Amino acid sequence: MARASESVGRAPSMTDVAAAAGVSHQTVSRVLNGSELVRDETRVRVLAAIAELGYRRNNAARLLVTNRSHRIGMISAHLVLHGPSMIAVSVQDAGHKAGYDVSLVAVEDFSAQSLREAVDRLLDEAVEAIVVAVAHRQALEQVSSLEVPVPVIIVQGVSDGQPMAVGIEQEAGARVAVEHLLDLGHRHVAHLTGPLEWVEAAQRRAGWQHAHEDRHVLPGPELAGDWSPQSGYEAGLRIAEDPDVTAVFAANDGMAMGLMYALHEKGRDVPGEISVVGFDNVPEAPYVWPALTTVNQEFSLLGRRAVELTMQALAGEADPSTQLIRPELVVRDSTAAPRPAVRER
Repeated sequence: MARASESVGRAPSMTDVAAAAGVSHQTVSRVLNGSELVRDETRVRVLAAIAELGYRRNNAARLLVTNRSHRIGMISAHLVLHGPSMIAVSVQDAGHKAGYDVSLVAVEDFSAQSLREAVDRLLDEAVEAIVVAVAHRQALEQVSSLEVPVPVIIVQGVSDGQPMAVGIEQEAGARVAVEHLLDLGHRHVAHLTGPLEWVEAAQRRAGWQHAHEDRHVLPGPELAGDWSPQSGYEAGLRIAEDPDVTAVFAANDGMAMGLMYALHEKGRDVPGEISVVGFDNVPEAPYVWPALTTVNQEFSLLGRRAVELTMQALAGEADPSTQLIRPELVVRDSTAAPRPAVRER
């Protein structure tokens, strides 16, 4: 048998050991931790696979059942985007203040194998718990199906009633954004969505829809985006040609900024002709022209709540209820009442 490091160019993981021995990841973990729940013949097979593959586990990990590593693992994705990067920073900062190191693993895809390997890497570092910050629907489904011997806390793509989770109330944030536009006198607010396989994009879309339902008015047109300013720009070119659109709620600030650029390019005044609201409150939002009205997410509070929940879980005191943080609207210059001639249509 070729060593895993020779065959795939990396150190062998617990997943490799489990596959070679024909057992589950949890069984390998039990063997490494000296559990008496494993049959002798199974233990021999696992130990033989460990020797054959050259698997080495961190000494601290071998002592995890008796010692505390004071290390939290974190799985994230799309760290080039503002939201995921700020969540990672906030969890790391809160963890350090609580006396814990935070090991971050970024995943590039959301397959079961990719997530299993990310978990293995963190377990090999003796993490006491794992924080998952991946809002992609497939990833969350895969994580829920994994056998993990430490507490797992979800901080992105969180829904009400989800156990061991803390997140920002995305639908409520979208509602307050759209209600602001409706209160100004706009009707049929258009929406530029994020990719809807992301749980949070779908939640923001739901908030846009429900805000219109509450006022008994039909929503405006829906356009698909991918979080990028480029997709916002392309949507803005289409919106600029629609005289009926007087307001747009974009699912993130990057798309909102791209959209405003296209409107300016086409000679449409913001907010005189079209009001624009974003989501995230990125650092650049106050400094574009006009300054962007947007929904602020308290990422620092999210990090503190996530680490607090982690500490409770490690102490056996975790509250199973979901903790949701309500975001707030920051009103700037990109929104205004529609012009009277438009309002009377």
